[in-house]
Amino acid sequence: MENSAPRRSIMISRFLPPSLRQLRWWALLVIGLWLGFAIAALPHVPPWSMVPVAAGWLLVARWCGWGARAHRRPARRAWPWSLLPIALWGLYVYLANSFGIVDLGAVFFHLQAGMEAHGGGERIVTALLYTLSMILLLACFTWLVRMDHRWRRGERLLAVALLVTNPLLYGIGQRGAAIVTEDGAWLDRQYVEPVILEAPGDPPNLLLLYLESIERTYADKARFGNAYAPLEDLGERAVVFDGVRQVGNTGWTMAGMIASQCGTPLMPAGLLHDSQFEPLGKVVPGVDCLGDLLDARDYTLSYMGGASTRFAGKGVFYRDHGFDRVLGREELEPRLEEPGYVNSWGLYDDTLYDFTVEEIHRLERQGGPWGLVNLSITGHAPNGYPARDCRERQGEFDGVDILYSVECSAWLVRRLVERLEEEGLLENTLVVIASDHLTMRVSAWEELIAGERDNTFMLLGEHLEPHHEDVEASTMDILPTVLEAMGFVIDWHRAGLGVSLLSGEPTLVEEHGRETLNARMREETALQERLWEGLEPPQGPPTPPQPAVEQIVETPGDQAPEAPPEALP
Repeated sequence: MENSAPRRSIMISRFLPPSLRQLRWWALLVIGLWLGFAIAALPHVPPWSMVPVAAGWLLVARWCGWGARAHRRPARRAWPWSLLPIALWGLYVYLANSFGIVDLGAVFFHLQAGMEAHGGGERIVTALLYTLSMILLLACFTWLVRMDHRWRRGERLLAVALLVTNPLLYGIGQRGAAIVTEDGAWLDRQYVEPVILEAPGDPPNLLLLYLESIERTYADKARFGNAYAPLEDLGERAVVFDGVRQVGNTGWTMAGMIASQCGTPLMPAGLLHDSQFEPLGKVVPGVDCLGDLLDARDYTLSYMGGASTRFAGKGVFYRDHGFDRVLGREELEPRLEEPGYVNSWGLYDDTLYDFTVEEIHRLERQGGPWGLVNLSITGHAPNGYPARDCRERQGEFDGVDILYSVECSAWLVRRLVERLEEEGLLENTLVVIASDHLTMRVSAWEELIAGERDNTFMLLGEHLEPHHEDVEASTMDILPTVLEAMGFVIDWHRAGLGVSLLSGEPTLVEEHGRETLNARMREETALQERLWEGLEPPQGPPTPPQPAVEQIVETPGDQAPEAPPEALP
């Protein structure tokens, strides 16, 4: 029994090629696989490219004799300079492989707003595996540098090259670029403060339904089949906008909601405040948003979502911008008839929509105009969270196919609208259906990025003639469009950086292009300062009380002049 482990090792090694019995080739194989994986994680590069890249690396290593005994010198125990640059590249590869597009604004904002109560437990497992594989890569690279003197000689140049080419480090230069930009307030000059000049005599209610990651790109049947068909059915009696693109700082949930409700990109507060890595006490306090405008018109406003409102500052945003009730996982989960029917983020959408109907009934009984904003979860990357009602309708879910979840989300929202209509809850109500942002990396990623992508945006209302509008716009144009669809008259058909798509006026995307807008966001701070004007840094620990000093009050006698010294006895 004592010799069983060595015997098993010897037997296993007999089945391996002689070259792979050496530590050298195991180390080179790990480096080659990581190099192949890093290249395969880039957009427009197929996953199978990992294999030829790794094989090519091993062939070059064999030809050059990397790590071979003939090129070894006495090993040095110094740590390679490239370890930190390699780790930074590993972080970038993880973000690119997980989300498809690395958005530094999203990283900074979530660090500021807090990631408490997040879902997606599979992301944590993936991050752990990435970390372990990165540690193995760094160990193998350290071995190669220490054992091959040629790598020791050129490794410092490699460290510089890795730092210079890492896209993550471009964000560090954002502040410097803003300082040297000749015109650092172009975006801020384009901003038009949202103002309602006139309101209709009988203002309509508003139901705003955000569909997590359900972009309009899925409507292409040639690539995605009938996954989007239920929304296409709704679109036959709605105003449907084709061409609502995504610009910088609008590509995650909070950024998408702020873009469509405030008419601005979500430029994180970091670098402007000492509180950049502390939980935010307010979210974009310097601008008025949809909730502020409707609250000033005596609307009763509610927000509902299956996920926690503590994640990414959702609750802070809605409470500070006019909403009376903010209901998330913490408030809704105790109301479940089946407590265990939740996912890692929170409530499934069939349950959430049941609660949505109940909330609209409550708002109707209360009287007066109301507004309700709702955020789904079914389409959340990477695989979605299809509800039980969908599984009963669509069959077994393989846990990977995002198109299954897209169809589920589309079907659930169509069923919700039809149910509300049947119960008479949509009279004098504008229904807005929109994706919060384009989806991140999913199983259909290669098909999604094969062409132009746009967001879902459609309006259903009693006074709206169904038709399709071809536009060149962004989600920032949703705010003024919704206001005009509700019958409000706004200044110059504009609000924030948005232009009403019902007005015929050119949008900023149409006039200047997305590249110009994105470049301005990277280089300017004036609009960023406007968004966060009034944000107070977090309060530090209370100052300890100072010891009380006894105050002595002199009497008139005490104030008598002292006798000269010579007069004293």
